[in-house]
Amino acid sequence: MRIGYACLTVGVPNTELKTCLLKNASDEKLTELIRHNLNALENMVDYNIANRVLLFRISSSLIPFGSNPVNRIIWWEIFEKQLKKIGKKIAKSGMRVSMHPGQYTVLNSADEHIVANAIADLNYHARIMDSLLLGSENKIILHVGGVYNDKKQAIKRFLSHYQGLGEAVKKRLVIENDDKSYTISEVLIIGKALDIPVVFDNLHHQVNPCEENHPDTYWIDACKHTWKSQDGKQKIHYSQQHPEKKPGSHSKTIRITEFMSFYEELKSRDLDIMLEVKDKNLSAIKCINCTTAKKEINQLEHEWSKYKYAVLERSPLDYLEIRKLLNNKDSYPCIDFYNLVETAFLKETTIGNSINVAQHIWGYFRTMALPSEKKYFLKLLDQYEKGEASIKKVKKNLWKMTVKYELNYLLDSYYYVMI
Repeated sequence: MRIGYACLTVGVPNTELKTCLLKNASDEKLTELIRHNLNALENMVDYNIANRVLLFRISSSLIPFGSNPVNRIIWWEIFEKQLKKIGKKIAKSGMRVSMHPGQYTVLNSADEHIVANAIADLNYHARIMDSLLLGSENKIILHVGGVYNDKKQAIKRFLSHYQGLGEAVKKRLVIENDDKSYTISEVLIIGKALDIPVVFDNLHHQVNPCEENHPDTYWIDACKHTWKSQDGKQKIHYSQQHPEKKPGSHSKTIRITEFMSFYEELKSRDLDIMLEVKDKNLSAIKCINCTTAKKEINQLEHEWSKYKYAVLERSPLDYLEIRKLLNNKDSYPCIDFYNLVETAFLKETTIGNSINVAQHIWGYFRTMALPSEKKYFLKLLDQYEKGEASIKKVKKNLWKMTVKYELNYLLDSYYYVMI
């Protein structure tokens, strides 16, 4: 079983994807952006391999305006060498990747122009996968689309328009239930009619349930029959409801106790779980650590080195509890560890705690910083205490110092991204 995350990494330097406004999309600008984004993707892949994350969704934004006529760059030829290099890393590691076109890629629209754009977008996604030289188990996930006041006709259009897709798309395309229009039972009917795989999404099912009242495992097992050997392992999407937002909104983090209950219900089912969550790789690594057969305390200690200052800023008491928890080197208190981290992140920071942690971080620079750098830091801290500057500005300054003096221990800290 592989557990992964979608599109972007949190707290990992040099992984940010860039784009531009349509009016600025010159050949020169797009070439520059594509080069940057491919470097960022390679850094994400390297990070995933180093952290045992073997399931990953590549962002549709990888190639800016990838299916728009404004992009005239023959990027699959210009960057062929790097694309093959990245694809080789993915394949060699055993990583499985996917892509998920956005809400405007609607194959069952009654508007021919929208359908033509959807097909162009699907071709763009397939071209990325093919340029990476990845097998057909690396998928493109799509929602069925809209209802347009007549669901039967909308489904017929999807079935018809699917037939017009090229083989490069068809061999990768899988469909998924959504939170508004198409339930998992309806998507299964479509998937079976087209003989293509179906992805079960638990939160979409929770928000948009079927008339038939069955547990998630029933639908997961029903979807399994749509996956053939060339499609790879069955894949599902897992997310949790954000408690303060509208139904279907993803949570900030995967609550580990809730996830483990879901995981235990899966029992021995051999499938891949894509997490859809705001904190991306952080939740993926959390779930991987809590389900791994290799239970080593150093994995949690490594995690703690990243979380510690962000936790201390929010809850000194939870900070101390986690330190006590990790004192026993013969144990593996993974779920307790993450529960304490989650508890800490539910608490608001205080000015006093933030100043204390900022001073602690500054301690790493005290023997190397220039007098002018120290003066500026103290000025910022004083402004923050008086309400004249934000903690974000203080952290930005500390981050610049961390990069300048190449303090790897702090470069990996979540202190800078948890604001």
